[in-house]
Amino acid sequence: MSNSYIYSRLYAWFESNKRVLPWRETDDPYCIWLSEIILQQTRVAQGMEYYLRFVARWPRVDDLAAADEAEVLREWQGLGYYSRARNLHKAAQMIIEGRKNKGESWFPCTFAELKALPGVGEYTAGAIASFAYNEPYPAMDGNVYRVVARLFDIDEPFDTTAGKKLFHKQIELLLDRANPRLFNASIMEFGALQCTPVLGDNCGVCPLQGVCLSYEHGTADLLPVRKPRAKVKDRWLTYHVYLCEGDTLIRRREAKDIWYHLYEFPCDEHTGEWPKTKGEKAIELTHVLSHQRLHARFIVHRVKELPAIPETIRVAWPELDDHALSRLTLRALETIIP
Repeated sequence: MSNSYIYSRLYAWFESNKRVLPWRETDDPYCIWLSEIILQQTRVAQGMEYYLRFVARWPRVDDLAAADEAEVLREWQGLGYYSRARNLHKAAQMIIEGRKNKGESWFPCTFAELKALPGVGEYTAGAIASFAYNEPYPAMDGNVYRVVARLFDIDEPFDTTAGKKLFHKQIELLLDRANPRLFNASIMEFGALQCTPVLGDNCGVCPLQGVCLSYEHGTADLLPVRKPRAKVKDRWLTYHVYLCEGDTLIRRREAKDIWYHLYEFPCDEHTGEWPKTKGEKAIELTHVLSHQRLHARFIVHRVKELPAIPETIRVAWPELDDHALSRLTLRALETIIP
């Protein structure tokens, strides 16, 4: 299989099919870093709105570093995986701290410096290094793993230690070191739009069909392979929504658990299923996270006086929007009538 053949076919496809995305129109490392953090485990269509909002509110890394964490979490609301937002803010502050010794315009520019930032792993460091500085590092996201698995008919699970080593060795051999920025953008887009999880008729019109081993062997639909998923843990939660003269109670989660530093209504967690209640109308929701399935019920209590619950704050119902709320709480608010 000739790399030059793959490059010519891949780049021609990219030129004809690529999406116009704002982070592709810049080599500003701040904007590229911001986009990569937002797009971790997030679809482009959803992430675009957040990227544009963040850039508008905090156009420079200095602005983001100076923001309060609560503001950053509020802007991130609804995107999930909130540790990304906390790491983003912490990394911005680290960059500004680094400028005290390295100059006012310094931004991490080597793979090692980028990887040292909170929330930046090998993929993200490689993506920023290649897109911002055209450095020869691969950017192995889920789309690229899929393309490589199919091109070379690799049936080793890509999310194991051995699998990652194998895939990284293969992508290092395939990487266009003369133009890593174009290569990474092209192969990522190819996986997102052409070599998709459900192929349909895509193989029949694929420009790499002639060199794709899984197409030749009839295994494309079986790849890539994942290791068996961990068992999902069930959790049972009861949220108490107290309403008094247009006000309610919320509290910020401080435990190192899901939704750290986000706000929610006072909550009880049960060891098994919900205890039975009498005469209380509850809104019941199921919320699935990566390794947890949350069974939540929200009970509305209309009271003459709000109870004194430790670590809660009193807020007017319309002011709930001023606080960073968990996605589960936002879903409940779509149903609760104050």
